[in-house]
Amino acid sequence: MMFREFSEADSFTCAAFGEPGQRTFVLQIRQDGERMTIKCEKQQVAALSQYLRQLLADAPDVVDRPLEESMQVATPIEISFVLGTVGIAYDPRHDRVVLQIDEMVPVAEDGEGDAEQPALTDEPAGDRVRIHISRGQAAAFCEHADDVVAAGRPTCLFCGRPVNVDGHACPRMN
Repeated sequence: MMFREFSEADSFTCAAFGEPGQRTFVLQIRQDGERMTIKCEKQQVAALSQYLRQLLADAPDVVDRPLEESMQVATPIEISFVLGTVGIAYDPRHDRVVLQIDEMVPVAEDGEGDAEQPALTDEPAGDRVRIHISRGQAAAFCEHADDVVAAGRPTCLFCGRPVNVDGHACPRMN
């Protein structure tokens, strides 16, 4: 298990690569020349943005926003792990949004956990990263994430599912 803490992240952003319908989504954290990239799903980016917005709604107004270029993902992309669970909190003492991201750990087919993992303990089975960002960085992430998610396939007006170039089988349009 690896634990990494970004106590004053320079950047927290997301991106998608590939053609709509076949895109790969990533989160990226940068601090002092170091970066970590985490593979995730489109729905996870959208949900993270939604939860951050809810948290920001209860916090003081945002006044500091990062520059637009800080929202671009740095290359080359080297995936550290695949996103599993995410915890989000606001630290009013330091005026920081804190995200804790855990690696997705495969579960054996019998539901008893990964055969290669040790018995249950208080320690996480996979890698973990904790990120401290400003409220401005969180707000900028939300706006950028909306753009990244919306840049994919258009959604069906009836069922809300993505529509391919050749259409789709809409369950509401029997």
